[in-house]
Amino acid sequence: MPTLSEAASRRIVEDAGVAVSPWATAADAGSAKEVAASLGLPVVAKLCGGAIAHKTERGLVRLGLSSQDEVGAAAADLLAAARPEDGDVELLVSTMVSGNRELIAGLVRNEQFGPCVMLGLGGILAEAVADVAFRLAPLERDDALDLIDDLGAQFLLDEFRGEPAVDREALADTLMALSRIAEDPEVLSVDLNPLIVDDGQPVAVDALVETA
Repeated sequence: MPTLSEAASRRIVEDAGVAVSPWATAADAGSAKEVAASLGLPVVAKLCGGAIAHKTERGLVRLGLSSQDEVGAAAADLLAAARPEDGDVELLVSTMVSGNRELIAGLVRNEQFGPCVMLGLGGILAEAVADVAFRLAPLERDDALDLIDDLGAQFLLDEFRGEPAVDREALADTLMALSRIAEDPEVLSVDLNPLIVDDGQPVAVDALVETA
């Protein structure tokens, strides 16, 4: 069951309608600096490859790069950290998205029930709170909105710490996109973790797709 690179995963979910942070790939430090300039600083840089699923645990993510020099140095460090077992790698550069709230969303295939769309509380509280809800795919619009309403921590979806309420229709769009991806039997799972709520809009800043 191969796991796709983040770049390939982002393409799949973006094509389906998931809002992802603006991004591009780069082969080396020089092109990473060019990508950062086109996207606008600050940016995030990651080492990206089909055999790299858990970038954070290996220190393969650089956040808040606010100058061209920082981007170049981070890109060089990331490429130097590649291991032979990682296979072909590249750099993924994305705009830096910030917000006080994080959600997780995804697609799983249950042996008994089939494809299910998932939504939960993300960030540092995800494992402690375990606030997660599921709906069978395919979803109707009302199913997506009901799934959002099933989260226990509804207060996090309302105005929070000076930030506007989560755009529930935009969040439903993300869930409907995951439901559309479920129509492809070759896609076994999708993990959008985290979805950062930026000015009320849920934006996927990482994506992981597993295929048959």
